[in-house]
Amino acid sequence: MKLRDFFMTAAMAVTMSTMTTTALAATAMRCAHQLPPQHPVSRVIERWAAEVEKRSDNEIDVQLFPADSLVGANEAIIAVAKGDIECAFSAPFAWGRTLPIMGVSMEPFAFSDMNIWRHWAGSEAAVFLEDRLRQKGVENVAWIFQTRDSVFSANGRFLTKPEDFKGLKYRGLMPAFNASLEALGASPVSTPGSEVYEALATGVIDGAMAGVDSAVSRKYYEVQDHFTIMPVVSIYFHGYTNPRFYAGLSDQAREALKQAGLAAAAWAVEVAEAGADEYPQALVGKGAAVYHLTEAEGDVLQALMYPAFLKAFTVPEDDLRQLHALIDKLRSAQ
Repeated sequence: MKLRDFFMTAAMAVTMSTMTTTALAATAMRCAHQLPPQHPVSRVIERWAAEVEKRSDNEIDVQLFPADSLVGANEAIIAVAKGDIECAFSAPFAWGRTLPIMGVSMEPFAFSDMNIWRHWAGSEAAVFLEDRLRQKGVENVAWIFQTRDSVFSANGRFLTKPEDFKGLKYRGLMPAFNASLEALGASPVSTPGSEVYEALATGVIDGAMAGVDSAVSRKYYEVQDHFTIMPVVSIYFHGYTNPRFYAGLSDQAREALKQAGLAAAAWAVEVAEAGADEYPQALVGKGAAVYHLTEAEGDVLQALMYPAFLKAFTVPEDDLRQLHALIDKLRSAQ
């Protein structure tokens, strides 16, 4: 009996030691983003985090910090590159002049073909941008599409033609897109997503462009009453890590990040397509007036916005030509 008790005690000690070692081996990955928890992209990021942990056998402990609760949207890129945090998700316009080519999908009315986004993850176009991101000190691990439909909000009227924008203080995003707003006669005021509601409520800006889902989740309908929906830009969030952190992971953990990223890209497109009708209806349900821009009206806006965007889009011509060619392949991808 004593011998049996000895072996049982020894086995329990080994088990406890193994559990402790496994717990200690878990690598924390603090991951910041600007979206509120109820935002559909935020929920995709939550699924991505769970998938990373599962596929890595919990080697990676993903710790999410939504709504700018760890670092602000404008500081996330630097924080990850410096290693102050391990991971973040950012919108393309967050790169501004640091890596302007990330904002290619902000070219007015140019990237509304959903086939691009269904086939984006793992594509040559995505790899092209991942290489540029690596050169700027971050390792990309996920592409999460948000929307190809944007709302232009205002009070008292729909924004459907250039003269409707004249004199408006309008939410700006990145320098090139701000130039396209100026071409319509608006005055851009660059405003992070988390600050738009207050800026609208206090009159700092007169209106804002955002994804239709963002207009719902951030409750723009409480401070704006007219929403014009148009396929003016395509918006995505991309997840990236600190390269030293990434290099220190096991092969299994890096593969987990890759596979979870591919899965999340597919989920995001499904969510976006399902929400294409849901979110405009949600705005109407909240008492907002909603209008879908016609193709002819969009052509008039694009004629002013697109040339102004390209003139201010400080990207080497060869890089832009190459990326456009890679993106064009996705339009006809099967």
